[in-house]
Amino acid sequence: MNGHFHYEAGQLHCEDVPAESLARDFGTPLYVYSRAVIEDRYQDFARAFAPLQPLIAYSVKANGNLSVLRILAGMGAGADIVSGGELHRALLAGIPAERIVFSGVGKTEPEIAQAIQTSIYGFNVESEGELHAISAVARAAGRAARVAFRVNPDVEAPTPHHYTRTGHMPTKFGVPYEEAFRLYGVARRLPGIELCGVDVHIGSQILEAGPYVQAVERVLQLVDRLEAAGIALEYIDIGGGFGVAYDDGADPPAADFARRLVPALAGRRLRTVMEPGRFIVGPAGILLTRVLYVKQMAGKTFVITDAGMNDLLRPSHYSSYHRIDPARRHAGRDTVAADVVGPICESGDFLALDRVLERPEPGELLAIGTVGAYGFAMASTYNSRPRPAEVIVEGGRAQLARRRETLEELVQPELESALTESATT
Repeated sequence: MNGHFHYEAGQLHCEDVPAESLARDFGTPLYVYSRAVIEDRYQDFARAFAPLQPLIAYSVKANGNLSVLRILAGMGAGADIVSGGELHRALLAGIPAERIVFSGVGKTEPEIAQAIQTSIYGFNVESEGELHAISAVARAAGRAARVAFRVNPDVEAPTPHHYTRTGHMPTKFGVPYEEAFRLYGVARRLPGIELCGVDVHIGSQILEAGPYVQAVERVLQLVDRLEAAGIALEYIDIGGGFGVAYDDGADPPAADFARRLVPALAGRRLRTVMEPGRFIVGPAGILLTRVLYVKQMAGKTFVITDAGMNDLLRPSHYSSYHRIDPARRHAGRDTVAADVVGPICESGDFLALDRVLERPEPGELLAIGTVGAYGFAMASTYNSRPRPAEVIVEGGRAQLARRRETLEELVQPELESALTESATT
């Protein structure tokens, strides 16, 4: 727990609000975010990299809640998006189009047209086919699209799971380093294309600066080669992936990354773009869940909660660790090694395995930590379960940021489809 999630008289608080009162007022499962943590972490990141005067394009996929985006927009953040839906969210939240970069390997023509129409800062292009698609859409619109190539530098960062490594060759991301120079030459000749930058992104949940420095140095060699060929770029986007601590360890300070990266980029006539997501919002969130049952079977203890893998997918999908703490501590209570599992009809539905906890009782409230990034963002309605509500706490005030879905909303698109079909037959 960080300073804004803390215990007072044995009760867990988010800022000045007890977790139990949040669960009582908004129900469970419930995502709870601390505004102070979001603001503190953004400011820490901005301060650390201030010598570069970067465009901090927050990675919307980490947590796209409009209230979260509005907080960051008010602090001067841009947005890194990977879909037309994320572009729509960013603009609704007040993030100016000139602070938005569009990443992702599978941009559709309607999404490209949407981004060109709103005049975003730039596209991070990930294939030659995508380059031609952007050219065609831009030409048809009578506009010029600002582009950078996402270059795969073949640097494999030491991330906790192989799904989160994106900077080496056997992944779907980026264009091969060896092909990049040729592709810049192709792009230079295409109508509707304005060559502006170069992009690199090597993965997610990276805890040390070394892989970033290695990737940046390799990409800067390409920049020098392009400049010698008469292709001068405006910016370098070094991606995101800056990690956080999920266990009892301390988060790596932004200053640790900056200490190595600022010298590598300083003195260049290139604007720096950065795409932090998890680093800013990960520690800002907890998931409150109620214990339904405690079950003994085959020598094991199962703590069954009302939150499942549809609410928090990361433990099942990435084998990730999240702290689990009681909302109310009990001095001297026994501990137990238990699997904390949800109600989903899947063996892979778990929040923690063989975790030592204060022995909980049915009805107790638990808090799952560090879920502000890729928590609600990856939630689903699997098993026809409505997605949780989201709340933002500021001091002693809790504000609903997304109400809980209803059963009626789960089936409404199907009912509308059936009504339309009946009307046409």
